[in-house]
Amino acid sequence: ACICEKNKRVTNCRMANGECWCDSVGSGVSVNCNTLTSKCLLMKAEMRGSKSGRREKPKDAFEDTDGLYDPECENTGIFKAKQCNGTTCWCVNTAGVRRTDKHDADLKCNQLVRTTWIIIEMKHAERNTPLNAESLKKFFMETITNRYLLHGRYISSVVYEKPFITIDLKQNSSEKAPGDVDIADVAYYFEKDVKGDSIFHNGALNMSIDNERLLFERTVVYYVDEIAPEFSMKSLTPGLIAVIVVIIVAIVAGIVVLVLTRRRKGKYVKAEVKEMNEMHRGLNA
Repeated sequence: ACICEKNKRVTNCRMANGECWCDSVGSGVSVNCNTLTSKCLLMKAEMRGSKSGRREKPKDAFEDTDGLYDPECENTGIFKAKQCNGTTCWCVNTAGVRRTDKHDADLKCNQLVRTTWIIIEMKHAERNTPLNAESLKKFFMETITNRYLLHGRYISSVVYEKPFITIDLKQNSSEKAPGDVDIADVAYYFEKDVKGDSIFHNGALNMSIDNERLLFERTVVYYVDEIAPEFSMKSLTPGLIAVIVVIIVAIVAGIVVLVLTRRRKGKYVKAEVKEMNEMHRGLNA
């Protein structure tokens, strides 16, 4: 028996060739405890551990109202391109995030589209001591490479604009070497750590910078895929649709005013020509 340090949602742990292997809860897929478990298997395990069958969504969840769902995973642990809940289906990216409208079971998802860029935006709470940008960057670079095993070349930037911290992770499929952890898995582990629901066996991440704990008010994760998502107008928020409608109405109103103005000008010019002709006839008489 052994302890899976990087995933507490496992059973049947055993040593094999000097490495700890365990079965992921909910799927039974064997995972190597020396590296991160895929997000798909983690979500499946979390659903199995939920008594209600659906956990309350974090208030800042990016996943469009979808939140946590019970995903279909390939044997390798990656998401299947097509996900369904009963008779409703949708296509996802490599991060398991919905990238199409929801359709019936006839929906075709021809490929699993890769998420190549993940933006993690955090807003920190008020602090007694100001945050030093260099200390902050060093902390997150070391945390991501050491705790989540992501090579530094995939950390594009760590930017601090008080009170916002933005971390960019970029990883094209051509750049990802065999054995490299995926940025989607890293972002999921990181988000769980920040929100106090760590996947690691040894518990929470100690977020202290310059001897003061770093607390967050808000964390949002944005996903950028190598192929643009396929959402229709009906998936936009009512507020955004209202803005678009107002702009269209304004443009139409502008065109109508322009047409009426030109018509009036046309009538005026015709009247003026008619009067000039009558004057000429009078003079000639």
